[in-house]
Amino acid sequence: MITIQEAKTKKELTDYIKFPFTLYKNNEFWVPPLIADELETFDKTKNPAFENAEAYFYIAYKDGKIAGRITAIINWAEVNGQQKRKVRFGWFDVINDIEVTKALLEKVYELGRKNNLEYVEGPMGFSNLDKVGVLTEGFDQLGTMITWYNHPYYATHFEQLGYVVEKEYIESKFPFSNVQPEFFQKANELVKKRYQLKALNFKSTKEIMPYVDKMFDLFNESYSKLSSFVAISETQKAYFKKKYISFINPEYIKFVEDKDQNIIAFGIVMPSFSRALQKANGKLFPFGLFHLLKAKKHSKDVLFYLIGVHPEYQNKAVTAVIFNEYYETFKAKGIENCFRTPELADNTAIHNLWKHFDPKVHCRRKTFRKDL
Repeated sequence: MITIQEAKTKKELTDYIKFPFTLYKNNEFWVPPLIADELETFDKTKNPAFENAEAYFYIAYKDGKIAGRITAIINWAEVNGQQKRKVRFGWFDVINDIEVTKALLEKVYELGRKNNLEYVEGPMGFSNLDKVGVLTEGFDQLGTMITWYNHPYYATHFEQLGYVVEKEYIESKFPFSNVQPEFFQKANELVKKRYQLKALNFKSTKEIMPYVDKMFDLFNESYSKLSSFVAISETQKAYFKKKYISFINPEYIKFVEDKDQNIIAFGIVMPSFSRALQKANGKLFPFGLFHLLKAKKHSKDVLFYLIGVHPEYQNKAVTAVIFNEYYETFKAKGIENCFRTPELADNTAIHNLWKHFDPKVHCRRKTFRKDL
């Protein structure tokens, strides 16, 4: 017998968060989240995403044991601002039982129909800065802290329940030895001279903070045309600044400014925390923090998290300036492997940025859609 219960209390939400720890126990490719971090993400009093969104967390039980989980989400900024009458679902995990999947998704349908929405899409989070997509290729590849891992049968369940693919994302990787600086070093100097640009590098988080709001403004401008984009609010800027910026190595954040000191491009790279998070196993203490700090300082793998260029400069080779700065930083730190986080498969502009590095696609993921 399958029953569905809404998780509301801290204990219930903790059970919700811990379910994948059981489902993927001893899986060498799954990267566990920090439990405290997940609890904060689901806290309506702490996460500013709830300013424009509502979410409900459900746990499926089969024969008295947890068998699955799902979050039903409405992003009202998307529904009202973009006229996309969509209900989202995310944080989806389930045993290999399609009846459990069906029961969990029914809670998402109920929320959508109650609000006269037209279709459901997932898995995805509250906004573009959350995790997205169900893994469809790359089950033998180590996950990251900004992607979901899942078993191969997830996509099969969606297909059997009448879902169709809505979006496809790819993840690529390349060794740092593939980077041939001659492809961007000359362009770097030409572009800076022609447009009177200057690269900004940092040695401390304190130096970065005065630029962060401008960076988020540029993020909103540069990503606005992507599908399902929802702009970051002022409250979210403050939240992300406090929560994440200090966690990123300052030397891995690069800005490009024009002669009037406007930020016209940025890059954010993160060290890989995957192995450290596996060792932490969901907890910062007593040893999790040590593993994370060690990875921050010594990881030889990096993830290209975000690159943004102002629309007026998107066809002017400004990324050559960013790549040149990262090349020098990575060479000094002995970086060995570079990974790209999920990018829309049809975003040819972003893929063209990497063509000289000979990247190899190692993971694919998709969101699925079904009309209500």
